[in-house]
Amino acid sequence: GYALEKKVVKSKVGEKIGLPCCHEIPNSESLHNYRVYWQKNTTEVVLAYAEGKKISEHERYENRTEMDTRNLTLWISPVEILDNGPYQCVVQHLRQSQNSVVVCDEPVTLFVTADFSKPNITAEVPTDPCEQTEVVVTCSSHGGFPKPQISGALNNKSVVWNASWVSESSFSPYNVTGKLRINVTKDIGITCSIEYNGFSKSASLLLKKPNECIVPTVPPSYNVITASSIIIIVFLLAITLAARYLPRHGKCSAFFKKQS
Repeated sequence: GYALEKKVVKSKVGEKIGLPCCHEIPNSESLHNYRVYWQKNTTEVVLAYAEGKKISEHERYENRTEMDTRNLTLWISPVEILDNGPYQCVVQHLRQSQNSVVVCDEPVTLFVTADFSKPNITAEVPTDPCEQTEVVVTCSSHGGFPKPQISGALNNKSVVWNASWVSESSFSPYNVTGKLRINVTKDIGITCSIEYNGFSKSASLLLKKPNECIVPTVPPSYNVITASSIIIIVFLLAITLAARYLPRHGKCSAFFKKQS
């Protein structure tokens, strides 16, 4: 268990971290009897010592590294995203004949993490519930490393987000955005979680059921009102004329009957 733990080290950006070596110099000897090479990706020499003196240091690690002269731990501070990756501690023992013997040569992996911001959940709610009940929910977070996973739940039931990621390179901070399209027919509790390298950030949002759709009564248009008014006026005029005409017509009929 211990040997396996030594091979993997986790750190956050800005912290100080120690990468353990595979050998510890006994009290009976000193660093003068050894050559020690700390390498990254088996090609870049991060830091190197020979006969007790520093003989090499990578420019990107300059003023950020030091090595323990007894247990040969490589200390890095402050840790950067670019420090992420596999390292190797190579230890050679110098004999009196100046021939070197490799004492150990083992890898250790550094996993670097940068914290994401707390997720921000927003919802585009339609202004008119009569048109649609579909709501677009967005969950976003930024500035973290490594590339995260986004997960969530609707009323405690798992849901898959339509996720997208943005990063300048594979060793740059990530921005992540997830989208959901849901029909809100009742109150819904939404949870969004950003998961990265064993860490997570979460946020929640409560969507209330929209108000019932009420179709407003449409008042009659101006043209309908005008046409109705004209019809009513014509009808009243017709009644008035008929009322004035009919009595006279009745008197004339009575007169002619009397003459006959």
